[in-house]
Amino acid sequence: MKVSELVKELGLKVHSGEKGLEKEIEGGYVSDLLSDVMGNADAGMVWVTLQTHKNVMAIASLKDLAAVILVKGLVPDADTAAQSESENIPILGTRQQAFETAGKMYGLIMNKAKKESTTGKL
Repeated sequence: MKVSELVKELGLKVHSGEKGLEKEIEGGYVSDLLSDVMGNADAGMVWVTLQTHKNVMAIASLKDLAAVILVKGLVPDADTAAQSESENIPILGTRQQAFETAGKMYGLIMNKAKKESTTGKL
């Protein structure tokens, strides 16, 4: 599943990093603790968080994440959005809570994987 598909399916707002919308999603990670994400998230994951500061993009870039979703209607700080643009890592937004966002994202990714495995497309 591409980030652009996730945006459409979940009705997410694209705050910044539009050039990265065609990245493939490999999974998701939910945490507000930067060291946790740095130690446990894998490349290609979408990170769900309420953190809005520039260090979010440092971690997203270091881990080669597909995108970051900010929950609860939060918006990225200006310098965070600027870093997102230069790194081509989309920052997306939703008014939903992290729990609801992660659940919906999980369902979409798993359904897409199931469809691809039954059609032989991976």
